[in-house]
Amino acid sequence: MPQYRMPAEWEPHEATWLAWPHEKTDWPGKFAPVPWVYGEMVRYLSRVEKVRILIGGEKAERAARIVLEKSGATMAAVEFYRFPTDRSWTRDFCSIFVRDDNGAVAMTHWRFNGWAKYPNHTLDAAIPPLLKRKLRMPYLKPIDGKRHVVLEGGSIDVNGAGTLLTTEECLLSPIQARNPGISRERMEQLLNEYLGACHVLWLKDGIEGDDTHGHVDDLARFINPTTVVIASESDRNEKNHAILAENYRLLRTFRDQDGRKLDVVKLPMPRPVVFDGQRLPASYANFYIANRLVLVPVFNDPADRVASNTLAKLFPGREVVPIYCGDLVLGLGTLHCATQQQPASA
Repeated sequence: MPQYRMPAEWEPHEATWLAWPHEKTDWPGKFAPVPWVYGEMVRYLSRVEKVRILIGGEKAERAARIVLEKSGATMAAVEFYRFPTDRSWTRDFCSIFVRDDNGAVAMTHWRFNGWAKYPNHTLDAAIPPLLKRKLRMPYLKPIDGKRHVVLEGGSIDVNGAGTLLTTEECLLSPIQARNPGISRERMEQLLNEYLGACHVLWLKDGIEGDDTHGHVDDLARFINPTTVVIASESDRNEKNHAILAENYRLLRTFRDQDGRKLDVVKLPMPRPVVFDGQRLPASYANFYIANRLVLVPVFNDPADRVASNTLAKLFPGREVVPIYCGDLVLGLGTLHCATQQQPASA
């Protein structure tokens, strides 16, 4: 069997996968602006790579095309795939793409179970088999015994060289348990076998308001093979302060796959974003790295500029583009949650 590796997000992409938003109950009372946020995302992404959009049917595609054309998207780079979804968070249910030793791209099909929380996830869970038939590329289905293993793309982040970052809260907790009975050691074996992650770094808990129960892509992210950015809360009275301080201390002790100490850079947190009494998972760590671009969620907060400038210094070869996500985050995710990269063949 060939050896597979999940490329780092900053490695060249063939395309970005999105699922056009349609589930109005995910944005109660605020759905109207959400398609226009996607229009803004596609406007930038379509300049630098293909954008492949999952959509429910012909009528929905016509409506999406209107939004994209008015938004100024490069329509020649946009491809629609008429596969219905329950929600729009492709990071978690779309295939995680990997490369083999020769640079050929393959797709992994981890099971999606609605974050072990939502029963209406069957359409989302069916996307990888549909893409298998459409894309006709090598296909890997992680199995433990007779069990199809659950993993969401938002629960992991990789440096492309063998190190993977995740949280105990998401992959090991009995709350919203993804794979009850699978040990830490067995999970590490599976991550190595299917994603080429020979070295797994375990952070503790994720941020407040995250209904995924600890996804790492709101918490900490690799920006190069030896540098990690982590969300940081300076207000000691804020609930996230202790959570993020503990994870920062842990990161400072971690090493990469070659034993090198990691460089750790703090990103600020925006002030709490609350809608109708609900705390939302607003975090600048949910940025998305595309070809020549980094899309950064912003929230009309004074820390927006600090976060954007910090990332601009860390990505000197890429344009850092702020995208307003104050409405999108009501769906309990932002830019990284909404995207899944398909790496280019080497």
